[in-house]
Amino acid sequence: MQAFYSPAQALHTPRQFMKLGKLVPAPDLPGRAQALALALQKAGLDVSEPPEMGREPLEQVHAPHYLDYLQTAWPRWQAMADQGAVVGPEVLANLSPYAGVPAGHHRPPCPSPALIPQTGYYLGDLSCPLGPQSWLSILRSAHSAVAAADAVINGAAAAYALCRPSGHHAHRDRASGFCYVNNNACAAARLVQHFGRVAILDVDAHHGDGTQSIFYARDDVLTVSVHADTTTYYPFYTGYASERGSGAGENFNLNLPLAHGSGNLEFLAAVDEGIDAVRAYAPQALVLALGFDTFKDDPISVLRVDFDAYYEVGRKLKALQLPLVVVQEGGYLVEAIGPGLVAFLDGLNG
Repeated sequence: MQAFYSPAQALHTPRQFMKLGKLVPAPDLPGRAQALALALQKAGLDVSEPPEMGREPLEQVHAPHYLDYLQTAWPRWQAMADQGAVVGPEVLANLSPYAGVPAGHHRPPCPSPALIPQTGYYLGDLSCPLGPQSWLSILRSAHSAVAAADAVINGAAAAYALCRPSGHHAHRDRASGFCYVNNNACAAARLVQHFGRVAILDVDAHHGDGTQSIFYARDDVLTVSVHADTTTYYPFYTGYASERGSGAGENFNLNLPLAHGSGNLEFLAAVDEGIDAVRAYAPQALVLALGFDTFKDDPISVLRVDFDAYYEVGRKLKALQLPLVVVQEGGYLVEAIGPGLVAFLDGLNG
């Protein structure tokens, strides 16, 4: 199994996000990637740095005007400071984020050319600050996912992308939930070009709302998400079983929400249901969005999953015998995410 990671992904060092009306330290810190890299080493996997690919693979799923914003926001923020504005340590919105259209539809570019309104338009919540090296980390994280997809296209049975920042909350033109570019969507779009029919199975604790939105009106990518019930849990507004896709994508989106407090039994039953949907769809390749914030002791988890469940997920996916791209998503208890990854890889390797 090949693995991909760029050291530049550790350069994104968010300092703050909004929680219960307070700006608090951000949980998505570089130590997460370091712990996962050590786990790969323990599992005996060689880690390759992805090639530089520019923006082209990102533009397969993201609006160019949104990527323009991500790429230029920090220098424009600094320019405001140079002109005498008193700015914070990171680019962060000071107005309510603007969503505007339902899943599967496209917004036009922000009508204002100014940075402040664009920040409200493109940053969907207050968990997505942008710092001096954020764009480089975001870009290279996506490159890791696309490199893993390329490895599978070139014949590898499976490949792992150590993606940080994560991606599944990133919409076509909107960042949210610590996510800026949708890494698993970029991988799926790459696989579609070769295989024609791809499924995404998301087992992060949170609903993959960005992934759902990107593919909601398409029938060449099946999206399945196993996650904690969103009635009182992020992202709140999506993730319900009634969301089945629209237009050409009708019946190609499946949400499997879990009651808070669910453990291995309920989690794995939902994974089995998701795998049954994947089998029925008969894709030529699979993307797994793998999160460890389902873990019972994770600081933002409402589920009670342990390492045995991650082993079982790996074992079940091995039995599918599909070309597999594993894209890392959440997990914020640093001492648990490494063992979680090792357990998953042990199951996948039989």
